[in-house]
Amino acid sequence: MDFLWILVAFVFGLLARQLTMPPLTGFLLAGFVLNAMGVEPTNMLDELAGIGITLMLFTIGLKLDARALFRTDVWVTTITQAGSWLVIGLVLLPLPTMLGISQVFQVSIETAALIAFALSFSSTVAVVKILEEASELKVRHGRLALGILIIQDLLAVIFMVSATGEMPSPWAAALLLLPLSRPVIYWLAQRAGHGELLPLTGLFLALGGYELFHYVGIEGHLGALLFGMLLAGHNKASELYKTLMQFKDLFLIGFFLSVGFTALPTLDMVPIVIGLTLLLFLKFFLFFVVMIVLGVSGRASFLASLVLSNFSEFGLIVAQVGVNKEWLSSDWLVMIALAMSASFVISTLLYRYAHYFYARLNPIINRFERKNAHTTFNLPSNIDILVVGMGRVGKGAYLALQRKGHDDVWGLESDAQRVVLLKEKNVQVIAGDADDPEFWEHIARKKIGLVMLALPAHQEMLATLQMMKLAGYHGLVAAVARYEDEREELLTLGVDIAFNYYSEVGSGFAAECEELIVGDRLQKYNGA
Repeated sequence: MDFLWILVAFVFGLLARQLTMPPLTGFLLAGFVLNAMGVEPTNMLDELAGIGITLMLFTIGLKLDARALFRTDVWVTTITQAGSWLVIGLVLLPLPTMLGISQVFQVSIETAALIAFALSFSSTVAVVKILEEASELKVRHGRLALGILIIQDLLAVIFMVSATGEMPSPWAAALLLLPLSRPVIYWLAQRAGHGELLPLTGLFLALGGYELFHYVGIEGHLGALLFGMLLAGHNKASELYKTLMQFKDLFLIGFFLSVGFTALPTLDMVPIVIGLTLLLFLKFFLFFVVMIVLGVSGRASFLASLVLSNFSEFGLIVAQVGVNKEWLSSDWLVMIALAMSASFVISTLLYRYAHYFYARLNPIINRFERKNAHTTFNLPSNIDILVVGMGRVGKGAYLALQRKGHDDVWGLESDAQRVVLLKEKNVQVIAGDADDPEFWEHIARKKIGLVMLALPAHQEMLATLQMMKLAGYHGLVAAVARYEDEREELLTLGVDIAFNYYSEVGSGFAAECEELIVGDRLQKYNGA
């Protein structure tokens, strides 16, 4: 039966991929198909899903700056949006029953409040997956969305403790001393090296943090997040993040499959599920308005609101608590689960075109910005080559051009912390997002000769090329690719040179060694 899950997940994931949709939409559908086939879920599926979420929160912690949680635009947006959602839910959800339109599912004020609270959360799993694929976890709107998700998760934990009446153990107070363990965690990460022991160290810390918090009566996933945050400042954090990515993605397939086993709809549920799904537009509007009022730029508000416009697995847990306490009927649990599944698919598909939507609508979106909220670009006058993405590949290309006397080369980097570090090393770098259409409008006016795209994610590369085209950039474009099919796609889209750095790294290595072959040094060695 375990192989049947793998088979169905593979078939539907592959089908979604062929339809140019994210594979997770196929995994969600596979779960419902297995459920409809009468397949019974086992404990192993729940365990896989739990490990996937634990690793996801641990990897979030590795990338998270704890100071971001105390930003006004993070916690005020979260609290205000949740409160507004609660008020609107109290008005809208009982309305069909009050008007006599639907008597199928009676909704009292208490039930409406619980449903609205459950639907106010956004999905940590879906949002992180979307942002990772777009390589936007550390850009302005990505950091804002992550901060909001973590505050929402804390609110869910507070609710569950209050609702169940299960207070944490007195030993939970000792968790306040965990920051003192950072030197030990650093030592373990450093001693793990670069081989197979490194991912095992990550699993040990993630699952160990979960078990420690669970043991003292606190939601274990928060422990995994905190242990990731404790390791975030170490130089091994980035390497560990990349090492755990594939493990996390594999385990998360279990989560998406398990969603389908939550429930199957009946016909009389369909109108309610459609109505709940339509409330995603309201969720987007509430997020956008609050962020704009707090002084967030129009672009960051639009993108963060769009990626947060889904329903959460934590909302499903809140609803389950309500069912156990007989505050909510089991029918509502089914409908919330179905609406959550639909929201995953909708938000994932919409965000693929998020930057295109903004490029087309930015005059309207930015009209609502507060004064001085809009990003401005002061481009240097001596720029003729722009390296987009200053990671290892981009920085290496930048330094190589600098060594050959190209003083007109500059870098573009979206990670604000990396920008600071690069500037400290006298690297000529501009802070900005590669898929910001307004940035490329400035570049087009500067008539820069060559843009070198060294971005880590292929999806981000495609979005950037689209923004460059919309902005009217007509200079030369070079790009890197990880795989041959990605390289061919880039060439089809008009890139002048696409470099596959996996297959062509040998050529670069040979070029670096050329002076040893051509010069006198090799001859002298042979004659010795």
